[in-house]
Amino acid sequence: MEFTVKTSKREEFIDITYYVKEAVKSKNVKDGIAVVFVPHTTAAVTINENADPDVVYDMINTLDRLIPQRGNYMHIEGNSDAHLKASMFGSSVTVIIENGTLKLGTWQGIYFCEFDGPRSRKFYVKVIEG
Repeated sequence: MEFTVKTSKREEFIDITYYVKEAVKSKNVKDGIAVVFVPHTTAAVTINENADPDVVYDMINTLDRLIPQRGNYMHIEGNSDAHLKASMFGSSVTVIIENGTLKLGTWQGIYFCEFDGPRSRKFYVKVIEG
């Protein structure tokens, strides 16, 4: 399934757990896996805490200190930091489906990670029975 997310900041994490749950529900899969894939080189996907928004704030701030927007980069588009951050996080995550639900931890959520926004972005969810 294809989903679209509109980001509103240069860097932000958007909780997409709901959309992944809906994809699982629509396929009526009881046991298997859900693969979430982001087809962009300056965006990523990750699983982390979704109970306290300060966690996302801390992650973005730490990334900005480690990989600043302005640096001695060769890439002329001015978004080398976004490419580096996206590569660090990765373009996909896989979540186990058990008894029709995502097997996430109590405080875990799935995040779309924007590093070069604002933009209209896509992500895909593939639900595989098994």
